[in-house]
Amino acid sequence: MQTQLAPEYAARPDGQEAEAILRKCVHCGFCTATCPTYQLLGDELDGPRGRIYLIKQVLEGAEPTRATQMHLDRCLTCRNCESTCPSGVQYGHLVDIGRKIVDEKVPRPAGEKALRWALKEGLPSPLFAPAMKAGQMVRGLLPEAIKAKVPAPRDAGAWPTREHARKVIMLAGCVQPAMMPNINTATARVLDAVGVQSVVVPKAGCCGAVKFHLNDQEGGKAEMRANIDAWWPLVEQGGVEAIVMNASGCGVTVKEYGHLLKDDPQYAAKAECISALTRDLSELLPAMLPELAAKLQGRVSQPDTLYAYHPPCTLQHGQKLRGGVEAHLSQLGFKLRVARNEAHLCCGSAGTYSVLNPELSHQLRDRKLGVLNEAFGEQPPDMILSANIGCITHLQSGTGTPVRHWVEVLDEALRQR
Repeated sequence: MQTQLAPEYAARPDGQEAEAILRKCVHCGFCTATCPTYQLLGDELDGPRGRIYLIKQVLEGAEPTRATQMHLDRCLTCRNCESTCPSGVQYGHLVDIGRKIVDEKVPRPAGEKALRWALKEGLPSPLFAPAMKAGQMVRGLLPEAIKAKVPAPRDAGAWPTREHARKVIMLAGCVQPAMMPNINTATARVLDAVGVQSVVVPKAGCCGAVKFHLNDQEGGKAEMRANIDAWWPLVEQGGVEAIVMNASGCGVTVKEYGHLLKDDPQYAAKAECISALTRDLSELLPAMLPELAAKLQGRVSQPDTLYAYHPPCTLQHGQKLRGGVEAHLSQLGFKLRVARNEAHLCCGSAGTYSVLNPELSHQLRDRKLGVLNEAFGEQPPDMILSANIGCITHLQSGTGTPVRHWVEVLDEALRQR
């Protein structure tokens, strides 16, 4: 796609990056066919190709409008289009640049600005955990819309205390320890069962995705640098095998630290190293399978339990990891199925999208739950599994079927006596 940058963007690194991405686009439209918002709205400007044209026009000097901002806001950043694109267009990076440039030009209404500020400052805040705990204490009294965002409290169980020579760093995350702490303790217990110790570095916090994708890109990068500083002593000592992510939304962001901090002379090399060390938890499964299989013999307590699996967009499109969880859990004796149709489509969670665009988000959630149920015919699944806390809480808000992280089910099977 031929692009002639306006002078104000020609000298900017993000303008030059956007131009390089745009030049790869052949405007074939394959991306439109797999875009969730285009499927719902049928508007070219609510699909990747239309948004690419909008960004191109702004970069060439056209004045963006509130409508431009709205169409970019409606993008889930699911990156399904990247999986479909035959030309390798890095749409996710392009839309981040486009949103930043449009927000520089188009002021948001006060209410919208306040909500976005509250999300980007509140979710990664140390105050989030006590606020969540207070919400859980009065959960039954909350309005349904808020209650859906406050999971019922659950016992996380004990963190393993054994020391192992093999160690990995685990990112605890910003909201996961407060909302669903069992995901982290279950991860630590499963790794402990195969002789790997999980280390959580207290000074590491939010991965930076919340602020970055709410267009506080400098705030997000500051959190990325803080994590690198927190992890670096352990990385430098060479005592850890990997940095493990059990939330695929965090994983895709940390794997892109090298790209996002490439222009930072102080952090570029460290960020590249951190990204190279980062692994989604599912990437450890192949090496763990023999020992897990030996431990699980006769201990998959409910072999007839039917599990539906929703692969998060951040896993299958962002990290390009497809089929691993399903294949490996099936090898361990779990009866797992993905949707027959639309397994590639977003569930509508998409970070803070479900708060900022609830109507579209709920349509996508209900559509996803429908196809997951259809995968089992007349008998619905007993449980829905996923690999990202955002997807888990969002799907749970629309169904009475339990929705959990796949590692929790594996942990429970390992603990059967």
